[in-house]
Amino acid sequence: MSAVASNVRPAPDKVLVQIADYVDRYAVKSTLAWETAWLTFIDTLGCGFEALAYPACTKLLGPVVPGTIVPNGARVPGTSLVLTRSAPRSTPARFSVGSTSMTLSMGRP
Repeated sequence: MSAVASNVRPAPDKVLVQIADYVDRYAVKSTLAWETAWLTFIDTLGCGFEALAYPACTKLLGPVVPGTIVPNGARVPGTSLVLTRSAPRSTPARFSVGSTSMTLSMGRP
């Protein structure tokens, strides 16, 4: 017995709508919050650049198909890589950027 799966998206949960509305409409007014966000961003880039010195990190980077050239793709900071950035195939760019920024914080290499 097989049932046909519906491709009709159900309405989102009320709580999810409330969270999305809050995030979309909230304006950050605190100078401290902006400074903290900036320092966190710079720290993440610094960790990513340092992680590029470790083969355990760099072997994870790159496109799914070696040698792929993606015009107008997403740059991986600290490398010459330009990877796919449009959904749903943006996994290489996301994974590569995430790998550089998380390698040191996860206690590796």
